[in-house]
Amino acid sequence: MRFPIPNTSARVQDVTDHSPGPRRAPGELLHRLRLRHPADPVTHVERVPARAGEPVGWPGWAPEELRAAFARRGVVAPWRHQAEAAELAYAGRHVVVATGTASGKSLAYQLPALSTLLADPRATVLYLAPTKALAADQLRAVAGLELDGVRPATYDGDTPRAEREWIRRHSRFVLTNPDMLHHGILPGHAHWSGFLRRLAYVVVDECHTYRGVFGSHVAHVLRRLRRQCARFGRTPGQALAGSRGTPTFLLASATSGDPATAAGRLTGLPVTAVTEDTSPRGGVTFALWEPPLLPPTDSSVDADLVQVRRSALRETADLLADSVVEGVRTLAFVRSRRGAEVVAANARRALDEAVPGLGDRVAAYRAGYLREERRELERALLHGDLLGLASTNALELGVDLVGLDAVLICGWPGTRASLWQQAGRAGRSGDEALAVLVARDDPLDTYLVHHPEALFGRPVEATVLDPANPYVLAPQLACAAHESPLTPADLDLFGEGAKEAVDSLVEAGALRQRPTGWYWRHRERPEVDLRGEGGAPVCVVEESTGRLLGTVDGGSAHFLLHTGAVYLHQGVSYVVDSLDLADGCALVHAEEPDWSTHARDVTSLSVVSVRSYADAGPVGLFLGEVDVTSQVVSYQRRRIATGEVIDTRPLDLPARELRTVAVWFTLSPESLAAAGVEAPDVPGALHAAEHAAIGLLPLMATCDRWDIGGLSTALHPDTEAPTVFVYDGHPGGAGFAERAYGTAAAWLRATRDAIAECGCETGCPSCVQSPKCGNGNNPLAKAEAVKVLDVMLANLATAGRTGGVTSPEADGGASPEAGRGGPLPRQGDRVAHSVPTAGPPA
Repeated sequence: MRFPIPNTSARVQDVTDHSPGPRRAPGELLHRLRLRHPADPVTHVERVPARAGEPVGWPGWAPEELRAAFARRGVVAPWRHQAEAAELAYAGRHVVVATGTASGKSLAYQLPALSTLLADPRATVLYLAPTKALAADQLRAVAGLELDGVRPATYDGDTPRAEREWIRRHSRFVLTNPDMLHHGILPGHAHWSGFLRRLAYVVVDECHTYRGVFGSHVAHVLRRLRRQCARFGRTPGQALAGSRGTPTFLLASATSGDPATAAGRLTGLPVTAVTEDTSPRGGVTFALWEPPLLPPTDSSVDADLVQVRRSALRETADLLADSVVEGVRTLAFVRSRRGAEVVAANARRALDEAVPGLGDRVAAYRAGYLREERRELERALLHGDLLGLASTNALELGVDLVGLDAVLICGWPGTRASLWQQAGRAGRSGDEALAVLVARDDPLDTYLVHHPEALFGRPVEATVLDPANPYVLAPQLACAAHESPLTPADLDLFGEGAKEAVDSLVEAGALRQRPTGWYWRHRERPEVDLRGEGGAPVCVVEESTGRLLGTVDGGSAHFLLHTGAVYLHQGVSYVVDSLDLADGCALVHAEEPDWSTHARDVTSLSVVSVRSYADAGPVGLFLGEVDVTSQVVSYQRRRIATGEVIDTRPLDLPARELRTVAVWFTLSPESLAAAGVEAPDVPGALHAAEHAAIGLLPLMATCDRWDIGGLSTALHPDTEAPTVFVYDGHPGGAGFAERAYGTAAAWLRATRDAIAECGCETGCPSCVQSPKCGNGNNPLAKAEAVKVLDVMLANLATAGRTGGVTSPEADGGASPEAGRGGPLPRQGDRVAHSVPTAGPPA
């Protein structure tokens, strides 16, 4: 099995040793950490051996000036995979290099791009990163080479307006992100005409992050970029850099399944993959860690109740503190922003008790910090001023963190790709490294730490996106038409479904067809949100001083910034006095309460309309519009020391409603009883079937698991029957539910087989457990889920359901009692069980 480790030839840094004690080897450090508990918390240790690198000579076309610059950074020769990717790109072939974390992917694209800039004084390069932190890191790397005439610069939302004109006119290596390309550069393409005309390379870093609907949007942003480059007609400085008007695309990805296909979908171009990692690898010790059970005498546990395990956040905070005391530079990945703050605060508190002042060597890192804070934290960690950092997945990507000794992963991150990406942050210049996955107290994490075969030796997931998704294609074509009128040739560029999407835009009055093409009819630009984050960010302001502390994305504000919420910022606690959603501002004051706050929400789903359905006797299959409504209605205050609930306080926040498209199926209680599903097992059976169905839908629809939501209930008020819903987690739908409905038999058969053929006894992540379940994967009934799906499949087959649809209007309307295990849906408001809408964990 391959494991990602640092490539010392690609990234070298000056690290000063600020550690308070001697560094420990991974095995020794793990041994000392295990001694903290009387019962060993480690359930498995995977040892990945070291590997020597395969250096090769510099390509003959690489300028001496560039070789000397790399030599000053300690890079004496590239690894074989770096040289192979660079040769392909320099020859004008689009290439994706998909190798392990810190394997030197940056050198693979810097080498051809910078060589071209040095050889052709007019050529330009555009670099795209999914995060500002990664773009800033690459700016440091390119600027550090001190190459004359390259003039690298970042162009994003943080760039002062006074600098933007200079960057457009003079920078030859512009670093930005897809959002800025979409909102700023392409709509203002006339101001960028000189840059785009001379564009030789487009670097798409960490391209595996562009998945699902977000990835589909980015795919069309790249097509819009290609369109403008062709329109301006790049004058090639070097024939090897590509044909006129077509820059060469260089993509970098973490190890993923079928990277060439994913990169081809993203760019719309044929892409060659380089996947063999030839960088050196230090030995890695990977431990699976299960926090201990809390003793019955602990004040936080009622002795009459079932024992629970110690919080993964507290366990991670203690491990982080212990590692820092041992002189080990450590990064802890935490699933949520609040969790990162809690881990950092608890680690600081423990360190200050052990060695006064040592707590200052630990900090939190997350989205929402001001630009200056983020850059300072990155600098402090790189230079050793910080020994420990608790971060969200904002630092999962390729930011140069070579020099870390250990990584702690607090809770299963959702995919094996993310797990290895995070674990790969550990390792100093090819030295030994330690990675620890700390399990949360939920069935999915518990399964993983007791079944290491589910993690080790398995291939990582493929990156899934679908540029032909009409819900993405139509708004992107509107953006393209606003930039310049669409022509028939452009429709070929945007691919399958483009003509149909344009026709629908004309019919809707958004486009006007003229002999020369299709024109955008409105004065204002189309509003298209690439990431779907739920509105503008909310500013957090200290009321007494007016100081801006940070921001919270609109989708999380109801949970994190409600009145009375405790807001953590770099270890300082603030209490929210008021939240003004209209103005996008929360006023806070500094306070150190002995309690924390936890928002509670209510989710409901109601059926709006039925587009089509299949009548299959005791079961029914439906496609239609639904409203998914969630509202934060209260919050609990809990004692920090004990977890005791102090009280529950009501909140009056507006409900949030998502109107989308869903596929759902119903079963009569009699059919379930006849199949041997007892009434108490129905909720768990439906819940397990729902999870598995969501997990298998990407086989049928080109989507990502996080693009889909689900809900199951033993008695839904709209159907008056046991029901499972699967819905698109995007406003208006994204086409996934429609695909599921059209291939229902194959989809449900694959779901049934995945559950039945899984070797586990009661359910695992490979079948019915979900990494994003809002109910902690409870209840689940694996065997009964197979019976539920058997009932569905048998009745669909008997009814001749082969993929056709029945419209409610086709026969003048069906009887509301016609064979669906209940009446046709009507408006309702509550459900018995819900799973959060689509979107990655915070």
